[in-house]
Amino acid sequence: MHGLRCITKILTSPRASASAVGNFHLHIRLLTTFPSRMPSPPKIAKPSQESELLEDIVKQLGKPPRMRENPAFTKVDSAEFHSIFTPELEELVALFKKYDYELRIAGGAVRDILMSIKPKDVDLATTATPEQMKEMFTKEEVRMINAKGEKHGTITPRINNKENFEVTTLRIDVRTDGRHADVMFTTDWQLDANRRDLTINSMFLGFDGTVYDYFYGYDDLQKRRIVFVGDANVRIKEDYLRILRYFRFYGRIVPVADTHDAVTLAAIKANAEGLARISGERIWAELQKIVAGNFGYELVLEMYKCDLTAHCGLPAEPDLTEFKRLCSDLKHFEQPHYPILYLIGLLNSSEDAIKMHERLKLSAHERDLALFITQQRQRVDVEYVCLRDYQKLCLQPYAKRDFVEQLLKYTNKLELYNQLKAWETPNFPINGNTLKSHGLVGKIVGQVIAELRLLWTNSDFKLTADELLEKLPTILELLQKSPPGTPNKKPRSHCGNSYAPFGGIFWQNCLSKCFLNCAKNLHIDLLNDPKSMSIKTMEMLFN
Repeated sequence: MHGLRCITKILTSPRASASAVGNFHLHIRLLTTFPSRMPSPPKIAKPSQESELLEDIVKQLGKPPRMRENPAFTKVDSAEFHSIFTPELEELVALFKKYDYELRIAGGAVRDILMSIKPKDVDLATTATPEQMKEMFTKEEVRMINAKGEKHGTITPRINNKENFEVTTLRIDVRTDGRHADVMFTTDWQLDANRRDLTINSMFLGFDGTVYDYFYGYDDLQKRRIVFVGDANVRIKEDYLRILRYFRFYGRIVPVADTHDAVTLAAIKANAEGLARISGERIWAELQKIVAGNFGYELVLEMYKCDLTAHCGLPAEPDLTEFKRLCSDLKHFEQPHYPILYLIGLLNSSEDAIKMHERLKLSAHERDLALFITQQRQRVDVEYVCLRDYQKLCLQPYAKRDFVEQLLKYTNKLELYNQLKAWETPNFPINGNTLKSHGLVGKIVGQVIAELRLLWTNSDFKLTADELLEKLPTILELLQKSPPGTPNKKPRSHCGNSYAPFGGIFWQNCLSKCFLNCAKNLHIDLLNDPKSMSIKTMEMLFN
């Protein structure tokens, strides 16, 4: 109701243009013309439907997948398998057995165990529906958490108030649109395996060690191959994120960098534009694992050849030479590295960093680090040469020590990096209370501290509090000659962004697309020479 009032207020405002109102009504007509593609509530497949569904789904795969006649063909009895059996898991298994519901290990835990890797998480699949699980857990007084997963068929019991388990009902993807799926619950394990993307992810593991493999995922895993279940083109169209999942699992499973199947790559390239329909958060979750994993450079190069970079928040023509250099140099430093650090090597400018953030919805730390390095990397070996230069940079209001350390990593300054890591940041001898005792209050305090800090760093951190306070009259005189703006109102740009007009704070707050466009129109190169900007130029931009 509040949203409706807000829309009404906007459309009846004197400032609302005819085109804006027309566009609004057009969007309303579009919304009422096309049905919503949010997934509908899951239904339960009847036993009589399952054989028909199996035939239909096999047809939908585009080509009949290779299928085992006997999926329960082997057993495991490894230390990795036995490592998952906590008292809580054993209690959960006994509970499902008591109520005559099948329960098996699914997904990544199966893959890890078969690769002799101890799994970090254990996901479970069951023939019980969410309602049946809720009834069972309620009756046995087992606490359930994370109710949001229920609409996807997942119930999360917390056993003995110690361990959580995600248990998902077997399901069928009846209809998909590249992002969402309408699902139906089933009791057929093969039907559930049919909906999975890769053969290595379509296996199940019983608690007696039996491996259930319907599509030769076990063989593909032993041979370290990444293969889609059925036709790659069809499986990708069901969920375009599977394109990136292919590259992620390639880096994780395959021992060499260049054994891609040509038909699979062709299917990926043909569906590249589908990634535009996937949310930035989901893309970033996959992308950071790709670049920080094995064969990061080779996989990104292959993604570039498949026309994927522009749909992943990266430049259509990324700097692959710089990225290759960076991937090689970062091996000299202690790992792991921030995934965003790798991506920065692909960016041609700070504008690319802004566009990447807009697409991928980076965290504030990732966004600011990308902007900082793309702005500062050209100054390395020019303005920043010795350790003292980087120490001073750490104390600038627009810089964080971590950002400076990452800049040294990025530019392969291993010795300087180690020296800076060992450096203990000195304490600035002046604070707000000190200036308050000298009669300074309000915004002027921050401006004076910034100027005093600059003097302190230029003295190699040697000036004492008394020596700094001796400079106070000179600083106040300079600030009065060049007032920072209206004291009671933040200056604003034409696009509504507030800014702080001094030092690095200004650049950190104002480095937005609209600001860069304004500056470009005035032929101002802010990114390469921001210090050259005068107060008068700021007034041209913001007044």
